[in-house]
Amino acid sequence: MTLNTDDVWVIGAGVIGLTSAVALAEGGHRVRVVSRDAVAATTSAVAGGLCWPYRIRPYERAVRWAVRSFEVLAELAGRPQETGARMVTGTMAGASADPGAADDGLAAWYDAVPGLRHAVADELPQGCASGWRARTPLVDMPAHLRYLERRLAAAGGVVVRREVRSLDEAGRAAAVVVNCSGLGARSLVADREVHPVQGQLVIVDNPGVREWFVAADQGAEQTAYALPQPYGLVLGGTACQDAWSREPDPEVADAIVARCARYVPEVARARVLAHRVGLRPARSSVRLEAERLPGGALCVHNYGHGGAGVTVAWGCAEEVVRLVRDA
Repeated sequence: MTLNTDDVWVIGAGVIGLTSAVALAEGGHRVRVVSRDAVAATTSAVAGGLCWPYRIRPYERAVRWAVRSFEVLAELAGRPQETGARMVTGTMAGASADPGAADDGLAAWYDAVPGLRHAVADELPQGCASGWRARTPLVDMPAHLRYLERRLAAAGGVVVRREVRSLDEAGRAAAVVVNCSGLGARSLVADREVHPVQGQLVIVDNPGVREWFVAADQGAEQTAYALPQPYGLVLGGTACQDAWSREPDPEVADAIVARCARYVPEVARARVLAHRVGLRPARSSVRLEAERLPGGALCVHNYGHGGAGVTVAWGCAEEVVRLVRDA
């Protein structure tokens, strides 16, 4: 496959890659997304889709990216059937006395979310000492990824299924390479710091839940959340470090339903529709930076977003565009 040097290759077709590709294509670049996996087979496709910074560092940059993505997704929520984004009210709860303590790194996020406030006692289920109430974007990820594909195509971009074995290979084909390979960066750029944080979900018939709910203390391997999506109620979850299996564990699934039923009793009797497992591409900090490849092509790395891909995708994409422009 030969391309001219005006082309941009974006490696990876998850939400980070597709959003970066859309931003570049709409900025006038000729963009080709190159991915080993189909869009529907990426980790992004099985994500719960709540816009909230989760398992991502560094917080200062992550919050800035998340606030920008909140703004974009809130606008897209005006067309939910088309974009997959909706604005939904919910509660972020915790067992600690103050999940929004200033030292949790998210103070700027709490300040930026419109209408966010402390939950009062009767808004919290038993076992939760405090929490936040907020109206935030909740994204149907399969629908949103399809929307991004259509938007990319409308801007002249294409998605190609193939494996990229090295950045040098990509740099010989395109003047600009954007590395959104996620967990694949372990092999593509030999970044052993990237590692999986396995998340398992259970999709059940929604028994009438209209608000999202999350009870997840930072760093916990077991969480409880219920996210109402058009295709069912998403129950979670887990955050297992360095676990590589993509096969659902029946015992883990039962435990997820039981945890969620403590907060939303109706789900205990809900019919199970599907099981999902995804591997979050975690890193001590997101790698979003530019470098020159040996052959002279510009490479912008954009990976390591942990459990916050959709939450920061638009903020990161705009930074990618700036890095390309400045170079």
